[in-house]
Amino acid sequence: MEKIYGRNRKEQLEPVRAKVTGKIPAWLQGTLLRNGPGMHTVGESRYNHWFDGLALLHSFTIRDGEVYYRSKYLRSDTYNANIEANRIVVSEFGTMAYPDPCKNIFSKAFSYLTHTIPDFTDNCLINIMKCGEDFYATSETNYIRKINPQTLETLEKVDYRKYVAVNLATSHPHYDEAGNVLNMGTSIVEKGKTKYMIFKIPATVPEGKKKGKSSWKHTEVFCCIPSHSLLSPSYYHSFGVTENYVIFLEQPFRLDILKMATAYIRGVNWASCLAFHREEKTYIHIVDQRTRQPVQTKLYTDPMVVFHHVNAYEEDGCIVFDVIAYEDNSLYQLFYLANLNQDFKENAKLTSIPTLRRFAVPLRVDKNAEVGSNLIKVASTTATALKEQDGQVYCQPEFLCEGLELPRVNYTHNGKRYRYVFAAGVHWSPVPTKIIKYDILTKSSLEWRETDCWPAEPLFVPVPGAKGEDDGVILSAIVSTDPQKLPFLLILDAKSFTELARASIDVDLHMDLHGLFIPDTDSEAKKQATSEEQRDGASDCHGTPPT
Repeated sequence: MEKIYGRNRKEQLEPVRAKVTGKIPAWLQGTLLRNGPGMHTVGESRYNHWFDGLALLHSFTIRDGEVYYRSKYLRSDTYNANIEANRIVVSEFGTMAYPDPCKNIFSKAFSYLTHTIPDFTDNCLINIMKCGEDFYATSETNYIRKINPQTLETLEKVDYRKYVAVNLATSHPHYDEAGNVLNMGTSIVEKGKTKYMIFKIPATVPEGKKKGKSSWKHTEVFCCIPSHSLLSPSYYHSFGVTENYVIFLEQPFRLDILKMATAYIRGVNWASCLAFHREEKTYIHIVDQRTRQPVQTKLYTDPMVVFHHVNAYEEDGCIVFDVIAYEDNSLYQLFYLANLNQDFKENAKLTSIPTLRRFAVPLRVDKNAEVGSNLIKVASTTATALKEQDGQVYCQPEFLCEGLELPRVNYTHNGKRYRYVFAAGVHWSPVPTKIIKYDILTKSSLEWRETDCWPAEPLFVPVPGAKGEDDGVILSAIVSTDPQKLPFLLILDAKSFTELARASIDVDLHMDLHGLFIPDTDSEAKKQATSEEQRDGASDCHGTPPT
């Protein structure tokens, strides 16, 4: 198990051609670009947590029925500092780095001060974000790194704080039809207040503005939601949107800022400052995108931990939203590398299984409704929202399905009524063993699985001119736990869930987290030529790479 999760991976700097079996649809042209941790040991030092590893970008370029693979470590400031020192010198969330014991007392004192209000890492290992014509590697700190999606070269570093006062931000932004980015971040004790900020980054510089300026300079704060606790804001990994609303869950999985400020001097990591408070509520915040104001109805549900929102939509005066929820925070704990060893099956038992839950919340509350009455009248769910004596509304979900994680949908249906969820299948272990297509309408599912195969997050790519929600393919990078079987890119027909093709590659493929597909019709994919390939080309044994 540790060989899969904790071992350092080698870069594949030159494109290598995959061996394709089956037939790749002729319309499928583009690049699957993904991100995840790839290096967990630097010199003799080692990260504590799998999510701390140095970011390793990798891509599968699909052209004319062939597939080419390459990978490259993100050359972040964190990566460069660690490699130069030959040890971990930049702290990550689960691993605190300390100064060289040979350094003098002044250096040590400075290290303590800089960790009181930490300048977080730029090791952006979670996802890929598209902003206008550019692509960025992202994590959950205030830093993101621009990258070249074809060469995987690391470009400039962007600090969110120059444009919006957030210390943390999600890696799961949303995009509107114009390509504008909508994201959320936490502003910690800014001017005496801790708040959750929704902000929008325009895809292009607005009309009438000075030419040549970056669209980042036109980032605007959309709405601010005060935290229920000044010094213990909620942790969140994603949020939901509909055509007119934003859904944010302020869950009782909270970060203690005072503990965080003293973590370095106490010799503990920042992750130890996160705690799940099972006696507290999960507050449901709804923001109207048209007025940019929170809906005044006070909504809450039972304590839970949500990493991934699935989708949301509006129906008959209500918002229906789906999430993958846990009863506690055991998932994060399981990915400490100490647990990912030969005793993994004993250590890695979730105390809470992930469940797909559907909530329905009223946008307005009828003053004449009786206390205890259910305010939800839509036929598409059995979820309830009960009016309470004090005017609050207690929301109880419909439990749809167990054992799903890393959910994706057909993004053209994002924020709209939809039917299908594509996800990795997990159960009492966090390791994915299958890919699932779940039908919300019929409550049925299709699945793909193969012995000794661990699939990554499945990504849906629609066929050009698609009419049906599942007209397209599913792409997933498959890690093989059998040393005799090569890893491969799997291509499934999204409708029937049958295998169309696989592209096997003789490389050191790593388990990743999230990513996106860049179709060749995208101007960025057309525009950016790889200077490396133009200069050298690929070696003969790799075949001729696409240009």
